[in-house]
Amino acid sequence: MLKKLMLAVVALVATMNFALAQVDVNKADAAALDSVNGIGPAKSKAILEERKKGEFKDWNDFEQRVKGVGEKNALKLSAAGLVVNGKARDGAAGAPAAAKPKAAAK
Repeated sequence: MLKKLMLAVVALVATMNFALAQVDVNKADAAALDSVNGIGPAKSKAILEERKKGEFKDWNDFEQRVKGVGEKNALKLSAAGLVVNGKARDGAAGAPAAAKPKAAAK
């Protein structure tokens, strides 16, 4: 029983580390891009071809330049660990939410 529990804990920790790994679209090679859930060889090739024309400025630039990446797909890729210039896409699961201003005290 204890061995199974320890195995489950180790598996959970390993999964968490894998899920938290970030891959920057402007720095990653094909293998790193392929490691992101939702990106395969064809998509990584398209990303690398577009990146040859210049780095991606932000998520909007990335979505416009890479065929097949729209808002919904970008949200999924960001949740899977893809970042553009170190930033997750706004609204992606796991992305930091924008701070809401506090209401003025009366």
